[in-house]
Amino acid sequence: MASKHEEPPDPLEAKYLGLRDDRVRPPTDLAGFLPFIITKKEFKMQAQDIMTKNIISANVDVTVEEIAALMMENHISAVPILDDDGAVIGLISEGDLMRRVEGSGTAHKSWWLSLFSWSENTARDFITMRSHRAKDIMTQKVHVVAPETPVADIARLLEEKRIKRVPVVENGRIVGIVSRGNLMQALASTPRVTLDPSISNREKREIVMGALAQVPGLNPAHLNVVVEGDHVDVWGLADSDAVEKAASVALDNIDGLGEVSINLGRIPNYAWGI
Repeated sequence: MASKHEEPPDPLEAKYLGLRDDRVRPPTDLAGFLPFIITKKEFKMQAQDIMTKNIISANVDVTVEEIAALMMENHISAVPILDDDGAVIGLISEGDLMRRVEGSGTAHKSWWLSLFSWSENTARDFITMRSHRAKDIMTQKVHVVAPETPVADIARLLEEKRIKRVPVVENGRIVGIVSRGNLMQALASTPRVTLDPSISNREKREIVMGALAQVPGLNPAHLNVVVEGDHVDVWGLADSDAVEKAASVALDNIDGLGEVSINLGRIPNYAWGI
């Protein structure tokens, strides 16, 4: 069976007609551009990249007062509780301690009413509010992640379970903690790409197109990108001002581009049948 022969894409078409030909479409995954980058950064961060490694922990025999002292002395908001083998068996947070304070001011039921309302839950509440042992007040069902867990999965876990931190466990032992604060720090440290000044205009264009392909709501098929030396011109269509701003931010995170000009028109409503 004869195979269909494909002509290589015309360089001028690739340069001036954007992505009309799938054969010159750059990969949307930034990993596809790593050969052109000096400073390589891992864009899919994992727990081990952002976790707090200096862990303040305690065993099950410590008192609640000792846990509170640990938090104040070390300026932390939670203490993992470990067994003798270093495995996480519980967690005590500021919230756990605050619930004890709030519960201490709750009015007690009369003795005769307790005869009709006594239950296992109220007994547990009594233990939680009155015990001075960490093992009695700690949260026992602790969600944990592995060092290789993607940061996006951790953020989703914290949101779904309505928790503020999660221990990182490897081979059954705690190696770190990822908190909401760690996630915010990771979000603030926006990855940047540094271009090798010796790469060609075509290679620069591929990197630029890859960065623009990451912008939500921006269709690379609607773009015409021209790179000449240190100057980058982006022409095309965008749905909104926010999308155009996002495109600007995407290219601003590439060091070594030089002057960047973004000229994106708006897609009229009638084009969508509105």
